[in-house]
Amino acid sequence: MRWYHQAAAQGDVAAQVNLGGMHEPGRGVVEDAEAAVRWYRRAVAHGAVEVVWWYRQAAERGRAEARLSVEGRDAADVSVAQAEAVAWFHQAAEQGSAEAHVILGDLYATGDGVVRDEAEAFRWVRLAAEQGHAEAQLDLGSRYAAGRGVAPDVEEAVGWYRRAAEQGHVAAQTNLAGIYANGRGVAQDMAEAVRWYRRAAEQGLTEALRWIHLTAEQGSLEAQVALGEIYDNGDGVPQDLVQAHTWFYLAAAQASGEERAKYEAARDAVAERLTSDQLAEAQRRARAWEAAHAPESVRPR
Repeated sequence: MRWYHQAAAQGDVAAQVNLGGMHEPGRGVVEDAEAAVRWYRRAVAHGAVEVVWWYRQAAERGRAEARLSVEGRDAADVSVAQAEAVAWFHQAAEQGSAEAHVILGDLYATGDGVVRDEAEAFRWVRLAAEQGHAEAQLDLGSRYAAGRGVAPDVEEAVGWYRRAAEQGHVAAQTNLAGIYANGRGVAQDMAEAVRWYRRAAEQGLTEALRWIHLTAEQGSLEAQVALGEIYDNGDGVPQDLVQAHTWFYLAAAQASGEERAKYEAARDAVAERLTSDQLAEAQRRARAWEAAHAPESVRPR
């Protein structure tokens, strides 16, 4: 503790942030909100823009009142705390904090502590998105899609969704998949839709996996291949070799040329890891699907 105080007094930003984080909840020291405020402010003054999250908490009702009361102000005047917090967000934003840009975008979008201004919200969100902030990229895509604070532009929306999706943002992946699946403002592209739903499913999103199943049941080659690979590898789901074999079997049955050979090879590789009973079950499921989806004229009676 003595080292933290010595380092913080000498201008060590990390030590200042740590002291603020210790004094605020009373972790290892006596709880002291006034000391927390003092150390956080010194850290911000030295460029510790990550402290902006603490100021966001201070802008909330209750937290704001606590901070005001320790400084001898009117604890009921929450708007004072909000104004102070907004000022700190602006300072952090000027230092290049993407998080501060995101927070300011949220504040201007909701009118929390500032006059509501969608155009200003858009400006701050875009600044964060351009720094690679995935949540901001998703928000920016939604703004272009809905025309909030900017003229509607589907092409821009798709571009920003894609940037967030490529960083692994699940909501962006499903938004992008939905656009391609429905052809909203772009040419319908089921292969692209399946690709992004698959990325979301591999992160455990059950709704995305359900969509792929539904699409595969409707006969989509891309969805059937995706399910074969998902269940073969256990990507976001428990490994299920029976399902993997079934879907590779069905994909191979409707593919041709090199693609057919590739899916047959994948099916056979899975078959080598199945027991005879499992293989029989996988084949039974595949035949049942084929019978259910055969043209009326060739269905067994």
